[in-house]
Amino acid sequence: MPPFVASMFGAVSQGILWGIMALGVYITFKILDFADMTVDGSFALGGCSCAILISGGMNPLLALAISVLAGMAAGAITGLLHTKLNIPGILAGILMQLALYSINLRVLGGPNKPLARADKTIMTFISDIFGFAKKFRDMASTWTSLIAGLVFIVAVIAALYWFFGTEIGSSIRATGNNARMSRAQGINTDNMKLLALMISNGLVALSGGLVMQQQRFGDVSMGIGTIVIGLASIIIGEVFFSQRYSFWVQLLGVVIGSVIYRLIIAVVLQLGMKTQDMKLFSAIIVAFALSLPVLKKKFKRGKQNA
Repeated sequence: MPPFVASMFGAVSQGILWGIMALGVYITFKILDFADMTVDGSFALGGCSCAILISGGMNPLLALAISVLAGMAAGAITGLLHTKLNIPGILAGILMQLALYSINLRVLGGPNKPLARADKTIMTFISDIFGFAKKFRDMASTWTSLIAGLVFIVAVIAALYWFFGTEIGSSIRATGNNARMSRAQGINTDNMKLLALMISNGLVALSGGLVMQQQRFGDVSMGIGTIVIGLASIIIGEVFFSQRYSFWVQLLGVVIGSVIYRLIIAVVLQLGMKTQDMKLFSAIIVAFALSLPVLKKKFKRGKQNA
C-alpha cells in the first residue's frame, strides 16, 4: 500500500477511536452547555489506569471497564465542585484537570508506562482472531484499531441514543436547554449535571484506554489538547450534520468530524508540517470551525444587501 494511502487509512482508524472522546465532549458542550476542562485529565486517566492494570496481568476488557469507572469518578468530582460548592463550571474543570495530572503520575508511578510485548490487549485479541498479523503485516495495527473502534463506536452511539430518549436522558437535555424552566418542572438540575459529567468523562476515559491499547503505552501527558480535538470534531461534524437531523445522526456526525479532523492532520503532516506546530494548527482549525456560523451569517447578509 502506498505510504500516503496507508497514512490516510491510519488517520481514519485513529479518528474513530478519538471519536468516542468527542462524543463525551459533545454531551457536556452541546447537550449540557457546560464547558468541561476535566477531559484533558480524564483521557489520560483512562489511558494510564488501563496501562498499569494490563501490565499487571488483568484482562484488557476488565481493565478498560475500570478505566471508565475512574473517568466517571473524575467527572463526579467536577460535578460536585460545581453543584455543591458553587464553583464555576469551567474553573471546577480546570481544578480537576490539574489534580488529575498528579493522580496520573501516582497511578503510573512515573511519566509513562509502556506495555511489554507479552501483554495482551483488545487489539492483539482482534488481530489473533482475524489473523491480521499474517495478512497485513505492517498494516495489522491499523486494521485492528479500525475494527475495535467500529465495534465500540456503534455500541456507544446506540447506548447514547437509547439513554437520551429515556426520562432521565430527556431531563439532562432539558437542563442544558433551560435550567430554570427544568427546575420549575421539578427536575433536580444538580443531579442531572452530575450524571452528565460522569457519563461524559467515562466516555473520554474509554477513548483514552482504547488509544493506549492501540499505541501500547500510557503517558500522563497523552490528554493534553483533548478538549481542543473534541471541540474541533463537534464543530466539523455540525458543518455536515446540523441540528435539523435526528439525534443519532448528530452523534454519528461527531465521529465523522473526528475522522475528518484526523485526515486533515495527516494530510498536513504529509505535506511537511513539523509535529511541533501541530498544536498551533489544531487551535487554528478549532477557531475557524467555531467562527463558521458567524461567517455564514455575514455572507448571507452580504448577499441580501447586494
